[in-house]
Amino acid sequence: MSDSKKLAKIAYDALDSKKAENIKVIDISNVSPIADYFIIADGSNQNQLQAMCDAVDEELYKAGCTQKQIEGNRNSTWILMDYGDIIVHVFSKEDRLFYDLERIWTDGKEIAPEEL
Repeated sequence: MSDSKKLAKIAYDALDSKKAENIKVIDISNVSPIADYFIIADGSNQNQLQAMCDAVDEELYKAGCTQKQIEGNRNSTWILMDYGDIIVHVFSKEDRLFYDLERIWTDGKEIAPEEL
């Protein structure tokens, strides 16, 4: 199993632990050089979005992976966390529907949680 796949699994589990909804993992390694995986999830309010981000950051840090960049803040409804090989997108439900990243990245391969 690749390191990036392990990190994707850690991020998925961290999001799931905070009751993130509609978590999708998309393998974009054959589509784009920017990362191997996109992980997209949504939450129902600001506090949940922040808890999701904090959980991902803490668990990936424990695994030895540090955040390269973050876009968005505690008041944002879309937070992007870049860990190099994986990029985590945390959205409000409304923004997720509006930006529809899954449609943009249809050339990527969606990975089922049990495949991680």
